Amino acid sequence: MCARVVVAEDDRKQAALVRRYLEHEGHDVVVVHDGATALAELRRRLPDLLILDVMMPFIDGFDVCRTVRAEAGLAALPVLMLTARSTVDDQLLGLDLGADAYLSKPSGPRELMARARSLLRRGGREDADVPDPVLRVGPLTVDPGRHEVWAHDRRVHCTPGEFRLLEVLASRPGQVFSRTQILERLHGADCYISARTVDMHVMNLRKKIEQDPRSARRLVTVYGFGYKLVDQEQPAGRENPGPATGRRDARHGP
Repeated sequence: MCARVVVAEDDRKQAALVRRYLEHEGHDVVVVHDGATALAELRRRLPDLLILDVMMPFIDGFDVCRTVRAEAGLAALPVLMLTARSTVDDQLLGLDLGADAYLSKPSGPRELMARARSLLRRGGREDADVPDPVLRVGPLTVDPGRHEVWAHDRRVHCTPGEFRLLEVLASRPGQVFSRTQILERLHGADCYISARTVDMHVMNLRKKIEQDPRSARRLVTVYGFGYKLVDQEQPAGRENPGPATGRRDARHGP
């Protein structure tokens, strides 16, 4: 499919390469070299994908991503961060701000385009006319069509990663998903993002959907296995206070 793509990259040689890869696949590409121009172009064009560098003049990529997620017309825009800032903390910050994927430089054209294709498919252009079912688990409602989450009769703002994690868990209430299974559903089996990303999303979601985030009763941990979303509140206890550790609880057997 032909998509509208904005590339925000201050390295002109790198930007030209990314443009060439995208145009080779038939996409309509606009390149900008600073964060302020990127935001102006996004508001004007309403593209299908943003490929975003972090270290840019005027407004950096993290602030661009934060602004995109806060604006109603741009909030669902797929964002691929492509940057030389490759530490785990940088990746977690980018994902927490709402980036859909985080790719470190230097990266090859095949990996870059595979990530771009994945995000464009996930963006839903092909299936835009097919409404997704609304998912309800206890007081939690996940509406994929409107990209809305409601908990205890109040609207909850979620980043794209948090929304997809809830969508995965809400699709099968009570089923335990390992962090590996969740990552595959969030980003595809070829993703190299650490499983710590899942733990961060869970921690942030508990602050938003649990009445007491320190004593999770809806989005619970099954130690040694993973996470599940339950219809009926579970008593707080050893099974559900925090991220999965990878250690099997003796109560679940050997």
